[in-house]
Amino acid sequence: MTEEQVLERIERARRRKPKVKEERITLAHGAGGKATRTLIEAVFVEAFRNPVLEPLADGAVLDVDGGRLVFTTDSFVVSPLFFPGGDIGDLAVNGTVNDLAVCGARPLYLSAGFILEEGFPVADLRRITGSMAAAAARAGVQVVTGDTKVVQRGRGDGCYVTTSGVGVLERDITLGDSMVRPGDAVIVSGPIGEHGVTIMIARGELDIEADLASDTAPVHELVAALLDAVPVRMVRDATRGGVATVLNEVAQAAKVAVVVDEPAVPVRPVVNGACELLGLDPLYVACEGRFVAVVDGDHADAAVATMRRHPLGEGAAVVGVVEADPPGLVLLRTAFGGTRIVDLLVGDPLPRIC
Repeated sequence: MTEEQVLERIERARRRKPKVKEERITLAHGAGGKATRTLIEAVFVEAFRNPVLEPLADGAVLDVDGGRLVFTTDSFVVSPLFFPGGDIGDLAVNGTVNDLAVCGARPLYLSAGFILEEGFPVADLRRITGSMAAAAARAGVQVVTGDTKVVQRGRGDGCYVTTSGVGVLERDITLGDSMVRPGDAVIVSGPIGEHGVTIMIARGELDIEADLASDTAPVHELVAALLDAVPVRMVRDATRGGVATVLNEVAQAAKVAVVVDEPAVPVRPVVNGACELLGLDPLYVACEGRFVAVVDGDHADAAVATMRRHPLGEGAAVVGVVEADPPGLVLLRTAFGGTRIVDLLVGDPLPRIC
């Protein structure tokens, strides 16, 4: 089969109407990859379709009385609840703050909903809420409303948290995957994969010891500095499905090719080593304090220089370029000189990492 035939087969598959083939939900439906995308488009978008929802961005941009707000929501089911570098509390705050930030908004207010299992220790709940309060203070936001529900023992898993957030768009900019153009540069804000690998090791199911902590952090100040410095096409935080999933969604939305230089992707040796042992690709492993940005190619160096002046952007790097062909695909130029397709995540190698 020729390369043209392969590309045509891929394009035909993507043009088909999304359909959930499974009769029951699987863990893969929550992994952020192909199954998640299909579930969202075939069930949720089909039910709730409207112009604000359909971009499927990290947050919804709302026009309100001549101004623009961003609204977002997220749920957190991470296991274990407490892990090196953070816990479900600061993860919930940072994750929602970051969803607002990558839409270009200044985060303002959060809500917090708790689903608690009967028998959950009050001391652990205080620890989680204390962590949330500290994270909110660091990010300059307030938790202004919320809800609590309790389920019977054995019907939950300790504590789940849902947070929603509101932020204000103060810049006259439009960010989005479809804004990306050939010639643009692809940047990651720092070393990838640290959160997902930390969670796997913290579960104690693997005989691995590593000096590693989650990268969970609020990125709104770093994103703001980047937006003020250079022309930015899009920004996305690389959570479930990792950097690879973000880039695939960009390539498909903008109908461009994203070409990634494997040696340029920042990955700490301890993460790389753990991924090799686990049979994982760091490009698919979740981050909670890193983002992917696409900027005008002529301003790539200035973008990286700006980011490296911030503590969370010290490891920022240009990892690839946007090209015209083949549209809709992500290609990886490997360290060995070859090229391979990087597809959307299939399955769920790291369940419940956020």
